Amino acid sequence: MSAPQEYWLSGPIPDVPALLQPAAHALLQSVREIKIYLVDFPEEKLWEKPFGRASVGFHLRHLTGVLDRMLTYAKEESLTEAQFHFLKNEGSEENAPNAQHLIEDFENKVNEALDYFKTIPENALTDERFVGRKKLPSTVIGLLFHAAEHSQRHVGQLLVTVSALKN
Repeated sequence: MSAPQEYWLSGPIPDVPALLQPAAHALLQSVREIKIYLVDFPEEKLWEKPFGRASVGFHLRHLTGVLDRMLTYAKEESLTEAQFHFLKNEGSEENAPNAQHLIEDFENKVNEALDYFKTIPENALTDERFVGRKKLPSTVIGLLFHAAEHSQRHVGQLLVTVSALKN
């Protein structure tokens, strides 16, 4: 069986502005790859930290949390107490859902992001935005691009962790 075609080779995603197509494709690719990498992954290894590195569970929660936070900043909103609580507990297995639920959480957040992308006029992509309590400068497109590339980076780390734990 051959690997599925990558999203960026699938053509434009309807109603997503042209300048956000690469970010949308990267997010969808992240979901696709996570689902592939975690087929038959042993649930009892979800929170193991091979070589002292982050667990698969952390990567799954962190993917969702970072995307959520970047969307919040892009919308020019402040993080809520619930978001701060989520951030604080991304690496905790206490009361953590199973892998399938964590994957679904990320996929739902990606779908939310794509719905948001469809509402953004291209001329607003360079609007200034600020990140965190220090109000570090960015732009709408900067935040959304970071969310996409950050997702891909953690999917790569997740693949290595899954491979180490499966073997």
